[in-house]
Amino acid sequence: MNVETIGIWAGATWNALNDANGALNIKGLKKATKLKEKEVYAAIGWLAREGKVNVNETETEVEVNLI
Repeated sequence: MNVETIGIWAGATWNALNDANGALNIKGLKKATKLKEKEVYAAIGWLAREGKVNVNETETEVEVNLI
């Protein structure tokens, strides 16, 4: 895993969120992007660092929203 690869995953994740009108949970992101869970979390970290997503955690799931 390298920075370029994580950037590609972040792009796929952003596109999936954009196509879903801005919000998906982790399961939805995995399905939409065909990424593994750890890859989705790496992508979310990238997007969060860039200020492009909000991450909301409940007792049962994590939801990611575009800003």
